Parts: sequence; structure tokens; C-alpha cells
Amino acid sequence: MGEIWTDRAKYQSWLDVEVAACEANCQLGKIPVSEMQQIRERAAFEPERILEIEAEVRHDVIAFLTNVNEHVGEAGRYIHVGMTSSDVLDTGLALQLKSSVALMQQELSALQEAISCLARKHKNTVMIGRSHAIHGEPITFGFKLAGWLAETVRNGERLERLERDVAIGQISGAMGTYANTDPEIERLTCESLGLTPDTASTQVISRDRHADYVQTLALVGASLDRFATEIRNLQRTDVLEVEESFAKGQKGSSAMPHKRNPIRAERISGLARVLRSYVVAALENVTLWHERDISHSSTERMMLPDCSVTLHFMLREMTEVIKGLGIYPENMLRNMNVYGGVVFSQRVLLTLVENGMSREDAYKVVQRNAHSAWNSEGGNFRANLEADPEVTNRLDASVLAECFSTELHQANLHVIWQRLGL
Repeated sequence: MGEIWTDRAKYQSWLDVEVAACEANCQLGKIPVSEMQQIRERAAFEPERILEIEAEVRHDVIAFLTNVNEHVGEAGRYIHVGMTSSDVLDTGLALQLKSSVALMQQELSALQEAISCLARKHKNTVMIGRSHAIHGEPITFGFKLAGWLAETVRNGERLERLERDVAIGQISGAMGTYANTDPEIERLTCESLGLTPDTASTQVISRDRHADYVQTLALVGASLDRFATEIRNLQRTDVLEVEESFAKGQKGSSAMPHKRNPIRAERISGLARVLRSYVVAALENVTLWHERDISHSSTERMMLPDCSVTLHFMLREMTEVIKGLGIYPENMLRNMNVYGGVVFSQRVLLTLVENGMSREDAYKVVQRNAHSAWNSEGGNFRANLEADPEVTNRLDASVLAECFSTELHQANLHVIWQRLGL
């Protein structure tokens, strides 16, 4: 990913645009074939020389064209004819953005496969579900991962759409009016570069497209942050249901030798904040004066490479975290059954109602026994129920025992497995 955003890669994208535009002009008979052959064979640049010229002329595209013409010679008079700087800058940038999205799609596919494999393996690994960080009802670890997988699939669809939406070029000249260039040049140039002509550019491609790019990357990053935050919470010492891999020789703390910290998940969460911080700048860039100014340019030189490289790294990092994740089913069962299975309170409530007790009375009975277990050291919800005449008068031992089975909570999960192809 870093290679896409080097100065050399940027200048190469500019050269690709200029040569493609010349090819289009040649195809329409506006450049002699012999001169086009000279452009094709000689067009080149040196990043150091471009910066040297730019230091004098204070214009990056002019410096670039000057350097290219030093190589091409007389045929250079046909390069950039009828074009404006933004035709080169924005169309070249589109090539970089398209390449960046393609790399992110590869990494996202790898992450999707890693989550899918883990979800499939743990379809029936029972654990507690939590709301407000408080124990709710039983789920499975595979079910939790299914939510991550579905979100990752949606992010794949977002990147697929984004690749189309950023692959937009323009060869429309000053103000975007085609006054000094034929619209057919734009069509042919974009076609050869694998881009689509902008519907109605001004002197620049409107920055809503670039804001969409940054917002989409930030959204994908937010998903990774969600997964990472869950891992961090589940790795807490008093929970320890999952754990990042800890390499041989790795150390968690300079002072506390026992520490095994979720440093990669924390890194992902931190970098997600960086991605989100760029969203405001990207949205601010949408508002330019009249047909163009360059207030967006300085921002994009930092923002677009940084966002692209950062998300690419985050995706790869998350894939490695998922592949190496330690899973502790025994801790999941221990945590779920704390206080003697209070998390089965809803099933007990509904069973009492099914056996003739009013919902209001059943709620009071179940809540009383649950809170008694919760507030007592070594409290046991199930034992409390078995000793409560209001419960045992309506439910025999076998019916009460069924209330504490996790089978009910897994009975319909096949619907989700089928939707996700697990």
C-alpha cells in the first residue's frame, strides 16, 4: 500500500494520464503517429529533478511536464494540449484510489475468511451474552462471530461500491467546459485507464467522492474497532474468555511480569480514532470556492495516503489477531453459570406463566430468587427456586431443569448459519 502513495507512484499516475490523453488525440488524428511513437518511447521523469524544478517554478504539474519534456524532446509540444493541471492531478489520483481500494479488498477478504473459519468452529461454544456489560442470556461464541462476519461482508460491499465511485477521471480543461479539448478525448482516455468520465466536473472532480472514500474507510475502521474492543473486554482478567496470542519471549510490562496485554487490539482501536479524525477534514474539502480552489490539496496530500495505509495495516493486523485468538470455553461456561444460572430467569418466568401464574406474580417470584442469589456470596439461583414453594407447587423438577438448558437458545441459530453460509 505504501508504494501506491510514494512520489514516484504519483508521478507515474500523472504520466499514465498524459500518455493516455496523447493516445486519444492520436486516435482522433490530432497527433501524428510518428510523434506519438516518440512520446511513447521517451516519456519519463525523475522525482528528484521534478522537485528541483518545482523549487523554482512553484507549480508541481508544470515542474513535472518540464521534466517529461526534457526526455521527450520536440514531440513534447503535443503533451497536455487542451488540458488543465487538475485533469492530471485528479485523474491520476483516481488511479491511486482505485489501486488502494483493490488492496484493501484483498485484506478484507482474508479477514472475512478468518472470521468465517472461527465462527464455523465455535457454532456451539456456549457463552453468556451481555447487555449494558451485564449478563443477559446464553449465546454461542460462533453467534457473536456471525455478527462480525455479517458486518465484514457489508464492508466488502461498501469497498466494491467505493472502487467504482472513486474510479472517475476528467479531461475537460479549464473550468471543465471542454473549450479547448474534445469530450471524446476524455472518454477515450478514461476508457484506456479503466476509469469513468465524471458526469459534470468543474475544474476539479467534486470532493464529495473523496469524502466518501475517507468516510467509508473510517466506517470499516469502526467495525474493526468494535471487534477489537470486544476482544479487549473478553480478555479482562476477571472474564478471560478469549485472549490475544502471546509470542514466546514477548513481555507485557516492564514492571509486572505476569501481564499479557491485548496490545494489537488496543492498537487497532487507537488507529480507528485516527481514521475518524480525518472525516471532518474530508467533509470540509467538499466546499471549494466557485469552480475550484486548492484548499483541499494540502489536506489530501496527508489525509488520503494516511487513511489508506492505516486501514490496510489495521485489516492485516485484525486478521492476525483473529487467526491467533485463544478461546477458553471452560471460562465461558464458568462465567455463564455464576450465581447458579440467574441468566435463565426469563425461561423460568415464561414457564411459570405457561403453568398458570400471572406474569406480574411470576416476575416477582423469579426476581426475588435471582436477586437473592446475586447478592449472596456463593448464591445459587437454581437452588433458591428448588426451595421456593411458589415455584415447586407449579413446576416439577424435570420441568424446572429444562429451564436451565441452553438448547433453546441455540435452536434457531441455523437461520443465521444459513444466511452466512456457515
